[in-house]
Amino acid sequence: MKNILVVLGTRPEAIKLAPVILELRKNKNYNVLVCNTEQQKELSNQTLGFFGIKADYNLDAMLPNQTLPGIQARILNKLSEIYANTKIDATIVQGDTMTVFCGALVSFYNKVPVFHVEAGLRSYDLFEPFPEEAMRQMTARITDLHFAPTSLAQEALLKENIAPTKIFMTGNTVIDALFCLSADVISSAENVLHQKGIVLNDKLVLVTAHRRENHGERLDKILEAITELTHKYTDHQFVLPVHPNPNVHDKVYKALDNIPNVILTNPLDYPELVCIMKNAKLVLTDSGGIQEEAPTFGAPVLVMRYETERMEGVEAGYAKLVGADKEKIITEVSNILSQDKTSTRLDGAKNPYGDGKAAQKIATAISEYFK
Repeated sequence: MKNILVVLGTRPEAIKLAPVILELRKNKNYNVLVCNTEQQKELSNQTLGFFGIKADYNLDAMLPNQTLPGIQARILNKLSEIYANTKIDATIVQGDTMTVFCGALVSFYNKVPVFHVEAGLRSYDLFEPFPEEAMRQMTARITDLHFAPTSLAQEALLKENIAPTKIFMTGNTVIDALFCLSADVISSAENVLHQKGIVLNDKLVLVTAHRRENHGERLDKILEAITELTHKYTDHQFVLPVHPNPNVHDKVYKALDNIPNVILTNPLDYPELVCIMKNAKLVLTDSGGIQEEAPTFGAPVLVMRYETERMEGVEAGYAKLVGADKEKIITEVSNILSQDKTSTRLDGAKNPYGDGKAAQKIATAISEYFK
C-alpha cells in the first residue's frame, strides 16, 4: 500500500486536485491522504466538500496580514510534523502557491518523490506574477514527475533540461473538474445566484481581481476602468465576487458599492462561479484558473495582467492581455460589450487546456512510476 499525500491550500488547488484524488482512490494499492494547509481556509474546505472530499490534515496555517516569510515558515513546520509521524511514499502538489513550494520542499527534505500537477507554466518574469513565478520554477528543480497541461508547458520544461522521461502532457485537470458538475448542481447554483440578484442573461459580465501584483495603484486603475464601463453600459450587469483580502475588499466596495448595475458578492461557491462563466458575455480577470475554464463555455477573456503563463489561450484567440491599463481595458471591453453576445462567442470545443481526461493520464503515469 502506497501512502500518497496530496498537499493543497487554496480553492484553485482544491478544484484542480479533486479529480486526481478521486481517480487515484479508485486504485486499491493507494492510500490517498489529503493535507489542507488552509491557505484559503473557508474556500478550500468548501470546495473539497463539493467533491465529497474531506482533508485528513488541516494545518490552519494562515494568520491575519501574514508576511510571505511568515506563512512559509508556518507551513514548512506544520507539514514537517506529518512526514515525521507518517510514512509518505509520494507527494502531489498543484500549481504555484506557497503551499505548492512548501509541500515540494518538505517532501524533498524527506527524500520523498514529488509529483507536480500543472507543471511547466512560465512567464519568465519573477515579479509577474509575484511570487508565483518563482514558486513554480523552484518547485520544478525538486520534482520527479511533471504533469504538463499543454505542449507549451512541456516545451518549457524541456528547455530547462528536465528529462523527457519525467514529463507527461496531460491537459489541465480544471477541465476534468467542470465535467463533474451535474445538472442538479447547476440548477441549485442558478437558484442561489437568482437569490443574489444575478440575472443569467446575454448581458452578464464577470469580473475578478485579486492578484498580489495588482494591489495598490494597479487596482485603482482597474476599478476606475470598471466604474467608467458600468456607466457606459448601464444595460449590462457586472458581477464581482470580492476577495476577502482587505487590500482588495475595501477598495472594491469603496469604488463600486453604490453603482446600480454592479453586484458585489462574497467569494462564490465553485458551481456558482462556473454557472456565471457559462452564461457570461465577457470575463475580465487576473485569475489563472478562470483563463483556462472560461474557454470551455466560449466566453472571451480579457486578462488584467501584463504577463501570463497561460499563453495558449492568448495564441488561440480566447484571451487578450490588457494589464491594469485603464484605457486599454475600457477599449477592449467596449469592443465586446458593444456587440451582441452571439457575435463574440468562441468555439468551446477547441479549448487548448484539455479534454477532461487529465486525471486519468496522471493516474496512469503514477502507476507506471511505482512499477
